[in-house]
Amino acid sequence: MRVPKAGAVAAMIGLALTASGCGGAEGEGNIAIGIKFDQPGVGMREPDGTFTGFDVDVATYVAKELGYKQDHITFKRVLSNDRELLLEYNEIQFVAASYSINEKRKEKVDFAGPYFLAHQDLLVRAADTSITKAEDLNSKRLCSVTGSTSAENLRKNLAPKASTLELGGYSECLVALQDGLVDAMTTDNSILAGYSARKGNEGKFRMLGLNLSNENYGIGMKKGSPELQGKINAAIRKMIEDGSWEAAVKKNFGPSYKYEPAPAAVTAGS
Repeated sequence: MRVPKAGAVAAMIGLALTASGCGGAEGEGNIAIGIKFDQPGVGMREPDGTFTGFDVDVATYVAKELGYKQDHITFKRVLSNDRELLLEYNEIQFVAASYSINEKRKEKVDFAGPYFLAHQDLLVRAADTSITKAEDLNSKRLCSVTGSTSAENLRKNLAPKASTLELGGYSECLVALQDGLVDAMTTDNSILAGYSARKGNEGKFRMLGLNLSNENYGIGMKKGSPELQGKINAAIRKMIEDGSWEAAVKKNFGPSYKYEPAPAAVTAGS
């Protein structure tokens, strides 16, 4: 991603916010929330313009607890490498986009949560039996998304000789995998499960079922937002306690997905 100068970014974002009416007090006007548009089961913009996925359900629940009605929510697309920038310039109020909490990111944003635990896995073509473990990628071609932690984890710890292709989105990686341009793609098992179960993909791909990392999804917001952080944490706890969290998991990932229980604790701060 080519990042324009800060002044130009601020000017463009200021115009966008003026046009959309975002950025008011909680419960007033509209709220802009960053989600992924290309992750089936997690965050997906459907052909009819509606939004589906677990992160969408979590974001909608949280926004409602903050006082925003359904028709006052604007979902905006975020990529893995621009989430911090969009928060910094107030283009979005928070991010719910398979956003794994880690120390490096906590230097730039505040997190509420975690609200979900996923594990890094590998997706390969169904007929390919040459890859059974992460180390097999040392002689293979791997696809991941720019700004994601998944490829870095594999290169550093498991398959340093893997040839890595980083693309802008997971949908692009899936096409590269299907077309034989790469031998595997890697990200969280929740995302891979959504892709493999997507209509039209049945039987084409298989997940290896590896737990290569723990990915605690959090809701990101601009650094220095303790009040908003506290309110979102309270909303997450309520969603878990009233059963809405588990219902959203089952609805979006299906009965065959082996998910972890809801996180027992929510972070008190960043």
